[in-house]
Amino acid sequence: MLVDRKWVQRNIGFDPIENPPPDNTFSVKSVATAAVKRTAKVAPEDFQREIIDFDSESSVGREFMAFSTATGLSRFTDIPWPKGLAPQTGPKPKGTSNSPLPRGDVLLVTWTVDEGHALSRVLTPGKDSRNDYVPYTHNYATISQKMRNGCPAKELKRLGTYWTTTIGKKKVVIFKSDSHMSQDGPQLPNIDVWRQIIEEVQPTLVITTGTAGGIGKEFEVGDVIVSPIVRFDCTAKFKKQPFAQAHYSSKSARTSRFAQAKTLFKANSGQLPKDNTRAPKIVAVKPSGLSSSVVTTDFFGFDTSDNHYKLKGLGDVSEMGDAILGLVAKDMGAKAPRWLAIRNVSDPQIKAEGTIRQQAQVAAQIYKAFGRWSSVCSAITCWASIVAEG
Repeated sequence: MLVDRKWVQRNIGFDPIENPPPDNTFSVKSVATAAVKRTAKVAPEDFQREIIDFDSESSVGREFMAFSTATGLSRFTDIPWPKGLAPQTGPKPKGTSNSPLPRGDVLLVTWTVDEGHALSRVLTPGKDSRNDYVPYTHNYATISQKMRNGCPAKELKRLGTYWTTTIGKKKVVIFKSDSHMSQDGPQLPNIDVWRQIIEEVQPTLVITTGTAGGIGKEFEVGDVIVSPIVRFDCTAKFKKQPFAQAHYSSKSARTSRFAQAKTLFKANSGQLPKDNTRAPKIVAVKPSGLSSSVVTTDFFGFDTSDNHYKLKGLGDVSEMGDAILGLVAKDMGAKAPRWLAIRNVSDPQIKAEGTIRQQAQVAAQIYKAFGRWSSVCSAITCWASIVAEG
């Protein structure tokens, strides 16, 4: 699917360039200013931060939905889980915020505020990632010394939040990270966070999940990519790092429940864009499928019809952090658990019209309208991947 401003008008209710949303619909002031003033300065991290911080259940989110035709998770329809396989939300974890994470069979990590809302609605019903999850501050004092001032983790004074759930026979630790490759600064403390939480949970499977930009016209909002292979495409602040163009792979996903997962999408697929031409699909990538991998960029990259960021041929989706997990797993060697990147397409290919910054505004507004709903699809796919573990 190729998305232009007319698509945004039809599916979200406004043209983000001709009729930009008001200031009170933005989480980051500089991005709000840039929406109406072409010469305004805006750092690459600011567009990334707008996506990370946007909260559809905050006053900013309510103003965005009042301005647009987007819907919030109050429209969420309960999922008709197979008998005996509905996620069972755990009790409040024991210990304090400074305690290590509890042990679990699976460690499931997500990243943005709205991804957290969607994942918790699906997998920890009754406990929301923002309102209820337990703050995680173990070794925060040490790790945060590597973080730049103003990054989310430093502002929140924590590394993330977490809760537990049971899916089938598996205990799952769900972690909403406040540490981000794109935000923490040049010392990449997200590596330390990944290593620490894996060592504490001691899982047999790690999943990193959330939204991403589709690469190529074949993807629509809500599609899910399940990939045991990730790659870096660092051409900006990390371009001189030894991992800048590295790739990493794990073992194949277990796909026996994916057909069932797609039927479970139906409960909430009505909240996806009306211009979608089909039901969301799940794409299972092979460990050798480098050209279909999840691509981690060190810039706010997205696919455009003129291939501005040179993403075509690198993978199926682009995002801003999953390859860190592959890097950490490689460093762990034989002790590393299996891992998967499960990413949903929250914004498809963008038509190359106007400036690249205007195209970034289009991509960001699509995320703000549909990122939580596409994340429902990837959350269900995470469930299917965990159930298939047996």
